[in-house]
Amino acid sequence: MRKIAVSAASLTLAVGALGLTMAPSANAATPCPSGAVCIRETNGSILSKNIFYSYGAHNLSNVTGDRVIVNNQTGGAGFQFCYGYNGTGGCSVVMRGVGESAPYNMTPINSVVLVR
Repeated sequence: MRKIAVSAASLTLAVGALGLTMAPSANAATPCPSGAVCIRETNGSILSKNIFYSYGAHNLSNVTGDRVIVNNQTGGAGFQFCYGYNGTGGCSVVMRGVGESAPYNMTPINSVVLVR
């Protein structure tokens, strides 16, 4: 009987460990593709409409609240965040570092400018 109890306890432990291993992280964020600048949603995901590859201004409509911009461009390329359309309305300095920016408080009309 003792052998059965030990085996049952081992099986329970193994199933529990397997369940923990397979559970996705609640904080898992969607990666930004190589060569792109992306805007994260508040839940950590990245919508396809918020992935930018080409240099120049990209207008954002109704992207509001605190959002993180991810620079995953190569070759030292950077981006600017602007509070108006077409790269106007007051812009940040050019950010060339790869990775996530501090959150920007976005208004209903903004743009992101990708620079070489």
